[in-house]
Amino acid sequence: MEERESMEFDVVIVGAGPAGLATACRLMQLAQEKEQEISVVVLEKGSEVGAHILSGAVFEPRAMEELFPDWKDKGAPLNVPVTGDEIYFFTGESKAIKAPNFLVPKTMHNHGNYIVSLGNVCRWLAEQAEALGVEIFPGFAASEILYNEDGSIKGVATGDMGIGSDGEKKDAYEPGMELHAKYTVFSEGCRGHLGKQLIQQFHLDQDVSPQHYAIGFKEIWEIDPVKHSEGLVVHGAGWPLSMSKNPTGGSFLYHFEDNQVLVGLIIDLNYQNPHLSTFDEFQRFKHHPEIKKYLEGGKRVAYGARAIAKGGLNSLPKMTLPGALIVGCDAGTLNFAKIKGSHTAMKSGMVAAETLFTALEKGDEGGKDLVEYTENFKNSWVYEELYKSRNFGPALHKFGTLIGGAFNFLDQNIFGGKMPFTLKDNSLDYAQLKLASECAKIDYPRPDGVLSFDKLSSVFLSNTNHEEDQPCHLQLKDPSVPISVNLAKWDEPAQRYCPAGVYEVIEEEGAPKFQINAQNCVHCKTCDIKDPSQNITWVVPEGTGGPNYPNM
Repeated sequence: MEERESMEFDVVIVGAGPAGLATACRLMQLAQEKEQEISVVVLEKGSEVGAHILSGAVFEPRAMEELFPDWKDKGAPLNVPVTGDEIYFFTGESKAIKAPNFLVPKTMHNHGNYIVSLGNVCRWLAEQAEALGVEIFPGFAASEILYNEDGSIKGVATGDMGIGSDGEKKDAYEPGMELHAKYTVFSEGCRGHLGKQLIQQFHLDQDVSPQHYAIGFKEIWEIDPVKHSEGLVVHGAGWPLSMSKNPTGGSFLYHFEDNQVLVGLIIDLNYQNPHLSTFDEFQRFKHHPEIKKYLEGGKRVAYGARAIAKGGLNSLPKMTLPGALIVGCDAGTLNFAKIKGSHTAMKSGMVAAETLFTALEKGDEGGKDLVEYTENFKNSWVYEELYKSRNFGPALHKFGTLIGGAFNFLDQNIFGGKMPFTLKDNSLDYAQLKLASECAKIDYPRPDGVLSFDKLSSVFLSNTNHEEDQPCHLQLKDPSVPISVNLAKWDEPAQRYCPAGVYEVIEEEGAPKFQINAQNCVHCKTCDIKDPSQNITWVVPEGTGGPNYPNM
């Protein structure tokens, strides 16, 4: 194997999301306070910081206020305070019941929060990090974990550039670079592909419930100013999903600045019917009168999708291993009771920074399992918050939206999240699919080009781009499985759970063939999660590949 160039740092951070950037900022703040020299680098696979960030997002500023008490003076893009909360139960395609405020779980109250573009918040955090002395390398995808001889984490290597789809080096070939560190922080977001490897390899999840996931869709619309109510937050449950047990999920519509609304649908990935198309459920959702009344006459300007880790405390793996920490949504710190993960991700990174700095300040040469992080995390408000919300997701999975919602009202509003027992959901999301022959086919309406659209025009709005002549980053463990197993049993659900038209079954010489349109991939990770045969592994493509979200 050819020699790769290497660079040495005290801390390497993989992923420039809220968790990674908060880790970097807090580390450098501590270094400046104590007049210590430390070197910190953040790798980001997107073409720029924020390019791959997608979130609703209603932002709770608690962690931000701790990290930058003067965030307002520094111009953080938290410009739209929440002015009102509405929650609807959609009981049919044209019916809805508005929930009275006193029946809403406390976790869903958003007074004091802000409607934001999380991508722009991350861009701002990156500016603060660089001003503190952090190096940020956008367009560099960490593709490989490096190990010391004793098995501890040595760092990461970025992917080679300029490899053709045939695996051969092209004229523009450039080998990847090794980044060595005393400690490496993995903050890749939900289902991070290196975090996933580490969790499996070091058995970090052996004592917890399996992680649970949803897919979240989001569009940005410019709407008629007369219909716009800046700061209004609308959440919904029920149609087009189920009010009973399956499929469950929820919806949102946030009134942002500049006459824009952010509209989305979240679908739990434990759904059973393989005929369900996540994309088409979202498209038809926008036709509900309570949503349509805002969007009608407006213009869709952005589209994207991303998986969400929603298992909470019950699914949180051990977050430390020799030479490394796993933080934020890579570990699964999102609080699904609030449908918020940015503040918890940031805090998990800030606790990581404080733990790392304490070690480095003492002259630690790295490679240790910083188990004290676990104790520090448990002593923080983020743990307390996740503990109080531990029953929220399992209640919805076990009892459905109505009964589970009633349980959560009691749990959160009456008992303050401190019921004397813990509900567990130890099922595996991908294993919930029933056979296609046992399930009703779903007849989705054709998109009207006004409120609902097709996949290709949607992917176009995500500005997704990949170097076409490169190895496929959606790897099949066994290329025969999609047709011989998945098509036969489940009518190959990859055609329908993918939000970007990546997977198709086409006919070639009279026989079905599985086709992967990898250039469409928006890096949502749903295929890696939901494939019932667990045959698809998502790995990083060349750096800069993927969506280029301007302000999601």
